[in-house]
Amino acid sequence: MKTTPTRLVSRLGLVATTVLLGACSSMGTLTSGFSQDQLPDTIKVPAGHKVAWETVGSGEITYECRDKAGMPGQAEWVFVGPKAVLKDRAGTPVGSYYGPPATWQALDGSKLTATQLAVVPSGAGNLPYQLVKANPAMGNGALTGVTYIQRVALKGGVAPAAVCSVADKGKRETVGYQADYIFWKAL
Repeated sequence: MKTTPTRLVSRLGLVATTVLLGACSSMGTLTSGFSQDQLPDTIKVPAGHKVAWETVGSGEITYECRDKAGMPGQAEWVFVGPKAVLKDRAGTPVGSYYGPPATWQALDGSKLTATQLAVVPSGAGNLPYQLVKANPAMGNGALTGVTYIQRVALKGGVAPAAVCSVADKGKRETVGYQADYIFWKAL
């Protein structure tokens, strides 16, 4: 059988279609993005919002030994603030998280603060899950229009195990932690 230009184009079309279908069928095995399905209801973002940005924050949290409120002669570790690098899922730095006040800042200069709505325990030795309502972003960029932020997939970050007594008041300790910060925008 002689191959004509028409048959060649037809065969190339068939090959291209086969390759495209194969690629599409393998797409189902890729991660489709963040899902709230396994999260406690109190930290789920309400309907009408979509994930805008997924980041992994890693860094440290500072605690200070201070007088225990309403308990004279006793002291406790008090949260002072975080300092973390935010990276995308590929591990590329995209911003930072620091405080007080708790501030998320993208490398494009946009930044925001937020108001805590809910926390739920996430496991021994880990900070709790958290849902915050974002305040309007300052500057234009990745954080413009963000309405909610979730803190999930936590590792570490709780108060130090070191002794905190009245004699240690003013002493500061830092602990490492990691958490995913999921940024949501209204549809």
